[in-house]
Amino acid sequence: MDMQKLETLPPPPGVIGSLRAGFDAVSSHVVLILLPLALDLFLWLGPRLSVGNLYAAILSQWFDLNKRAGFPVQNADVITERVEMLGRINMLNWLRTLPVGIPSLLSGLLPDSLPLQTPLGVQIIIQVPSMLEMLGWLLALTLVGWIGGGLYFRWVSGATLGGEEPGISPVRAIVQTFILSVIWVVSLFILLIPIVMIIAVLALLSPTLANGAVLLLLIVSFWLVVPLFFTPHGIFVQKLNAFHSILSSLKMARFTLPTSSMFVFAVFVLSTGLNYLWSVPDINSWMLLVGIAGHAFITTTLLSASFAYYHDMNGWLQLVFNQLQQQKKGLPTQQA
Repeated sequence: MDMQKLETLPPPPGVIGSLRAGFDAVSSHVVLILLPLALDLFLWLGPRLSVGNLYAAILSQWFDLNKRAGFPVQNADVITERVEMLGRINMLNWLRTLPVGIPSLLSGLLPDSLPLQTPLGVQIIIQVPSMLEMLGWLLALTLVGWIGGGLYFRWVSGATLGGEEPGISPVRAIVQTFILSVIWVVSLFILLIPIVMIIAVLALLSPTLANGAVLLLLIVSFWLVVPLFFTPHGIFVQKLNAFHSILSSLKMARFTLPTSSMFVFAVFVLSTGLNYLWSVPDINSWMLLVGIAGHAFITTTLLSASFAYYHDMNGWLQLVFNQLQQQKKGLPTQQA
């Protein structure tokens, strides 16, 4: 690209400007934080859905079979530790879905012990009695998470971009969220199964080879972060379907990788770093409400900033392509 021929172009969107746009949008529409705020309040003060007893029963039967067959069995302390660790997981955390979903602070936190003490008293624990019910819960929670995520993304994108033209309809937002999420799930399974098998084989041959493979995988994953980060945005900004939204994200990343990488890195640092701050209060203290509200505001601001960045960067790329075409045809270029 001949930069001398494109000297009339404005500079590409910057990280600070996009973050400022996101902050302004959320500050003007504080109601945008209601969905993440409500989800965290539900996970904090509502009931807990646990598979601890189910896992304990399955694990006990498994060790009994191994013991009868004469295979070595781990001691009771190890079994108890595993059961307690899985019992602390709240299945309701599946309401936090990816790549489109409602952000949650508490979905990433595990309590130190159960029963969980909250400001309202002891949290109610609902045990899932069977494997079939567990699968049913996972499916139902995932679907609800996709619906909520699609509506949340639509809400934030509309408030960020504004304009007289109506945004994507709620039904289309939910349908395209479903399609995009299914593509993600299927792709992850297709990629992860052979990768896990290869790493397992390497671990049998040499732990050093397995560690090297994991390190190489992390390096390769870094280059996929930017294209994957913007895969949902085309649905809510440009009203694309899920497939074209993925292609749009790949195209943008191809031409703007350095700048887009800086934006994604800034979002990661801000969200991860502030999450440590929001998680400081104890789970049984009302001060955690401050952390939940702060997390809801910041994550919504970052999502809004990502919509602003995606919209402005695609507009800038279109301007660049148009001017290049004019240069090739010998037409006078438009002044920025």
